[in-house]
Amino acid sequence: MTASTIGFLGIIALFALLIIRIPVAFAMFVVGFFGIIALDSSRAAFGLLASEAFTLASSPQLIVVPLFILMGNVASVTGMSRRLYDAAYALIGEFRGGLASATVIGCGGFAALSGSSVASALTMGKVALAEMDRYDYDPRLSTGVVAAGGTLGILIPPSTGFVIYAILTEQSIGRLFLAGVLPGILMLLLFIVAIMVICTIRPGFGPAGPSTTFPQKLRALAGALPIVGVIFLTIGGIYGGFFSPVEASAVGAGIVIVIGVLQRSLSLRQFWEAAKDSVTTTATVMLILIAAHLINPFIALSHIPDAVGEFIIGFGLGKIGTLILILSIYLVLGCFLEGFAMLVLTLPIFFPIILEMGIDPIWFGVLVVLALEMGLISPPVGLNVFIVKSVAPKVPLADIFRGVVPFWGMMVVAIGILIAFPQISLILPDTMFN
Repeated sequence: MTASTIGFLGIIALFALLIIRIPVAFAMFVVGFFGIIALDSSRAAFGLLASEAFTLASSPQLIVVPLFILMGNVASVTGMSRRLYDAAYALIGEFRGGLASATVIGCGGFAALSGSSVASALTMGKVALAEMDRYDYDPRLSTGVVAAGGTLGILIPPSTGFVIYAILTEQSIGRLFLAGVLPGILMLLLFIVAIMVICTIRPGFGPAGPSTTFPQKLRALAGALPIVGVIFLTIGGIYGGFFSPVEASAVGAGIVIVIGVLQRSLSLRQFWEAAKDSVTTTATVMLILIAAHLINPFIALSHIPDAVGEFIIGFGLGKIGTLILILSIYLVLGCFLEGFAMLVLTLPIFFPIILEMGIDPIWFGVLVVLALEMGLISPPVGLNVFIVKSVAPKVPLADIFRGVVPFWGMMVVAIGILIAFPQISLILPDTMFN
C-alpha cells in the first residue's frame, strides 16, 4: 500500500470519526498517531506525541489565547458588552432597523474584546433578542442578525482563528491581527447595508425604536467609553508598536479587570466563573493545536499535499483562479465541519500551494478566516445558528437559517472585494512592519 493511499484512508477515517461525533482533537490524535505508525514507526509516533505537546504548551505566543478569552469573559460578566449595545442603540435605535444595526455594532465591539464568535453570538443574543422582540422585529431578522453578527468574532482582532492560523503556518500574529481590522469593519458595514435593504423592502421586519434625547445619548456613550478605550488601547497599541500581541492581551485583560473592580461590577465569584470558562476554552484550543501538530506530519509523510498541489495547479487557473477554487472548497467544507477542524485539516494541504503560487499568506489568512465565518452560519452545521437557537428556543431553526441568508450573501460580496483589492487587508500590517 502506497503512502498516498494510507494518507487518503486516514483522511476518510478522520471524517468518519467526526461524523459519529468524536471530538475533533481526539479524532485527529487517533488518525495522526496510528498514521505515523503505519508510515514510519511507533517510536516516531510516541516521540512526536511527547515533544509536540511540550513544545506547543510552552510556546510564549499562545499566551494571547487565555488572556484575550479572559478579557472577553470579564467584559461579559461585568456588563460592558451591554453598555456598548446600549450606546449603539441610543444613537441609531430610533431608525427603521436601528436595533438590528445596533446589534451588529455591538457584536463588532464585543468581538474586539473576546475574539470568539460563539461568545459574541451568545452574549449579544441574550442582550439584543429580547429588545428586538419587544419592538416587534421579525424573528427572522433579529435571529439572523445575531447569528451573523457573532461571526465577526473570528475576523475582528483579537481573533482566535488568526492565532491558530498563525501557529499552523508560522506567520506573525501581529500582522494577522492588523490585517483583520479593515476587513472586519468592511464586513460590519456590509451587514448594516443588508439590514437597511431588508427594512426598506419589508418595513415590518424592523420597526423604528423609540427616540432618545441628547442627554440620554451622552449618558449611553459615557457608559461605553471604558470598553471603547480598552479596544483602542489594545489594537492601537499593537498598530503603534507599543505592545506586542502578547503584551496587548495582558494589558487588555488587566484593564478590564481593574475597571470591573473600580465600578464594583466584578465580584470574586464572577471573576472565578470567568476564569474557569477561560481555562476550559483555552484547554480546548490547546488540544486541537497539539493534535494538529501530530496529524500534520502524517499528512506530510503521505505526500497528499504534493498530490493535491499538482492536481490543482494542473488546472492552469492562475493565481486568482486557484485562490477562488480553494476558497470554494472551504465554503463547501464549512457546511459540514467546525472552523478550527477545517484549518487543521486543510492548511497542511493548501498552504504549500499558496506559497508556490506566490499568494501573500497574510492576505490568504484573512480570506480563509472569512470563509470560516461563512461556515458558522451555513447549514447543516452552522454553529452560530444553533447558539442563537439556544437563546431563542421558540424561533424555528429554519427561520434562523432564512434570516442569515442576506448576511451570507454579504460575506460573498466581502470576499469578492478583498480578492479584487488585497490592500484592504495588507495596508495596516505593511505600514506597521515595513
